[in-house]
Amino acid sequence: MSNGSVYGVGLGPGAQDLMSVRSDRLIRGAKHVAYFRKAGRKGQARAIVDGMLSEAVIEFPMEYPVTTEIPLSDPRYNEVLSSFYQDCAAHIASLTAQGDDVIVLCEGDPFFYGSFMHLYTRLNDIRTVEVVPAITGMSGSWTATGQPITWGDDILTVLMGTLDQETLTTQMQKTDALVVMKIGRNLPKVITALKDANLYDRAWIVQYATMDKQTVGKLAEMEQDTIPYFSIIVVHGQGRRP
Repeated sequence: MSNGSVYGVGLGPGAQDLMSVRSDRLIRGAKHVAYFRKAGRKGQARAIVDGMLSEAVIEFPMEYPVTTEIPLSDPRYNEVLSSFYQDCAAHIASLTAQGDDVIVLCEGDPFFYGSFMHLYTRLNDIRTVEVVPAITGMSGSWTATGQPITWGDDILTVLMGTLDQETLTTQMQKTDALVVMKIGRNLPKVITALKDANLYDRAWIVQYATMDKQTVGKLAEMEQDTIPYFSIIVVHGQGRRP
């Protein structure tokens, strides 16, 4: 019996009708689907495909062993996650050894800051792994603002809110257009960096881009003290144009 294949399927920013035709076909025809989630949660990727899966589908939820319980700087963080990804990859490999294909659901694009990459590096040499690209969450976010993110020769920088404040500020000062991802509890640090870089008044924040509960507004006018982890901040470039 030949081995099955692994498909890292990009779901796009959240709306089902923004998925590619290939992603839609693979998801609806899946026998096995795997997806990441926090323990005790349904998982954003799983929620996006509600109503699309076969009734006979076999689900493999991969629950992160840590999220914010251990600091990123702690050596244990990488040790725990490395073991977790290895166990997940081993289980997926065992399913494909039976000749079955496995669909791994990936929010946004599989190769853009996603957890799927950690499975890819562990499976690509031992199984056939195909990656289905998708619209990124940041693309859905800047489109939701109704303004182009870049013009002419603008330089676009993508930063993670998990970076230290000094790095955030330094990189923000160098760019023309900006995307900040992974906000959540990092919001106060990100706001301080935006102010230090003189970008705060130009910043927009988008929550749940393209989904039913999407909200869009100027960051300076936001009244919330806390926001979802997957919120995205954008600062539009103002570069060359005819």
